[in-house]
Amino acid sequence: MTARVLTLRLPSRVLGRDKSINVVLPGGYREHGPPHPVCYLLHGYGGGKDTWLANTRLVELLRHSRTVVVLPQSGRRWLINDHAGMRYEDHVVDELVPAVDERFNTLAHRSGRAVGGFSMGGATALFLGLRHHALFGVVASYAGAFEAPLRVGDPYARFRADPGFVMPSVAGHERVWGPPGSETRRRYDPYRLIGQVDPTTAPALYLDIGTEDYDRMRAMNRRVRDALLARGHPVEYHERPGGHDWQFVDRALPASLDFVERRLRDTAERGPVTHGRS
Repeated sequence: MTARVLTLRLPSRVLGRDKSINVVLPGGYREHGPPHPVCYLLHGYGGGKDTWLANTRLVELLRHSRTVVVLPQSGRRWLINDHAGMRYEDHVVDELVPAVDERFNTLAHRSGRAVGGFSMGGATALFLGLRHHALFGVVASYAGAFEAPLRVGDPYARFRADPGFVMPSVAGHERVWGPPGSETRRRYDPYRLIGQVDPTTAPALYLDIGTEDYDRMRAMNRRVRDALLARGHPVEYHERPGGHDWQFVDRALPASLDFVERRLRDTAERGPVTHGRS
């Protein structure tokens, strides 16, 4: 059977609006019987619910899978509780995840739930996974922009003449994160989060980065990998050919989906933990 894409509208009390999401039901999906694992995949800066579908082989790769994939959208807003008061993290944790578990035949605990994403979405996946390690059993990041909370000024200024360049300006960045030293930046500081979470209760971690990505992006992925390993977190880490683009993500997708499915099975065998957010 082929995978199917459904588009749903979810009322959001915390955001004060309805939000559209895509749900990809894999070829092996059944309404009854053993529940299905779920992976939430987050887009990059400026994307939407259709970005993964338009730029990767996701639907094709899910043809023989049992994993349900949920594609939310936030445009140029990170899926965090940001400096401007947009509560996207609360929306995901308190509204989106319960709504998906209510609507579909899912394995409704961390042993059946993963979160992943590209760039902005990859960093957010790690933040959510560490802050809600009782909710997510696996994190998969593609070129995660992990040091966004630490960014000062515009480290990408020399690339802005490129019409295809997509990174937030200083104003756009500080609208989400606030000025340097803000409480929002402190809350999501990746190294602070890594230091807070017990590796024995943390999600399984997968990090992937392109060898032709921006120097800054490659360096921060290596620093986060090293910080996780130093803290005792097992990490599957890859550097493969590609830049900061969806062609790289599409090449990385088969291996990462395999990791997600294998690790969700492993987590299910160990059973869920009961720790809350950090």
